[in-house]
Amino acid sequence: MGGAAAGTTRTRETQPHGPHGALELPSVVITSYNLEMRDEDGFVGDKASRGAFVEHLDALRDHLRAQSDDPLKGDSAAISKGDLDALLSDGDPHEAALVLSAIEGFAQSLAFVIRRFVRLKSWAEVERIVVGGGFRDSRVGELAIGRAGIILSTDGHGIGLVPVSHHPDEAGLVGSAHLAPTWIFEGFDSLVAVDIGGSNIRTGIVELRQGKAPDLRKARVSSSELWRHADEEPSRDEAIARLGKMLKGQIKQAKKDGLRLAPFIGVGCPGMIEPHGAIDRGAQNLPGNWESSRFNLVDSIRALVPTIGEHETLVTMHNDAVIQGLSEMPAMQDVEHWAVLTIGTGLGNASYRNRTRPKGKGKS
Repeated sequence: MGGAAAGTTRTRETQPHGPHGALELPSVVITSYNLEMRDEDGFVGDKASRGAFVEHLDALRDHLRAQSDDPLKGDSAAISKGDLDALLSDGDPHEAALVLSAIEGFAQSLAFVIRRFVRLKSWAEVERIVVGGGFRDSRVGELAIGRAGIILSTDGHGIGLVPVSHHPDEAGLVGSAHLAPTWIFEGFDSLVAVDIGGSNIRTGIVELRQGKAPDLRKARVSSSELWRHADEEPSRDEAIARLGKMLKGQIKQAKKDGLRLAPFIGVGCPGMIEPHGAIDRGAQNLPGNWESSRFNLVDSIRALVPTIGEHETLVTMHNDAVIQGLSEMPAMQDVEHWAVLTIGTGLGNASYRNRTRPKGKGKS
């Protein structure tokens, strides 16, 4: 049996200086992100990706096809989340049971992956895991998360699993508010956010709504635009140009909506984020080479949107899973150590330690 090894893991002691990919934020310390574990089958996290669920479903259908008893048609990968949800609620018992069996197999895989994560030092004290990503946005995903939580509980792991409370598409934008400098919360009521993923790029305006909740738990996306770049296979430069148009469109919309937009853009992107805004590794699913030493995403965005209103634009970037997890930070104040897993094209991950300890856990 091959052993699992974590990839490069940044710690507080090794944190470089710079605004991007920062590990120390005002309310939380990021103890790890973008961890890569391997075993004899490859990356451990691949066992809990959207593709892994498709593999579970396809394996079950292969057995049924051998008996001419497969109730579904077409490729498993082409069956949408909505169609799977419909089979659960409205399909005949054979169809629903097939989907439930795939959910069970995936939940077992997700629980396996989490067991491997909690062996790592940065995850050893995790008390709760937020699960986000596109797969969470379905009844199938919710059931898989719930079932994995029960599996871990019966195994004696005292870890809670909860679906991200924001819509996954919005969580990747809302989390940027927790990257913003504190002066934004005094003179402005909204900011621009970008969520870049392996299949989609989304831009949006995050309305802070601090009058309703100073801790940002009521922050919401007031407008957004989605581009599924995976359908068009653009070059990197074409993707960046499209991103610039999307950003300018959202800024115009914020002005039309009467929002006081901060000169700030928060960016979530796959991979390890260098302090000067380069991407070290982990961006292989993006169109073109985003890890080139001659490419800097932060500089590119700043060149596309040099000013917002009368001020120069400040751009801050972090890993996309980190930002999606940050959207849940206001709800994580009753624990000290928590984490996020995002189930999509791959499995994003990050772990956190709150700077303020919950009541009953000693002084902060």
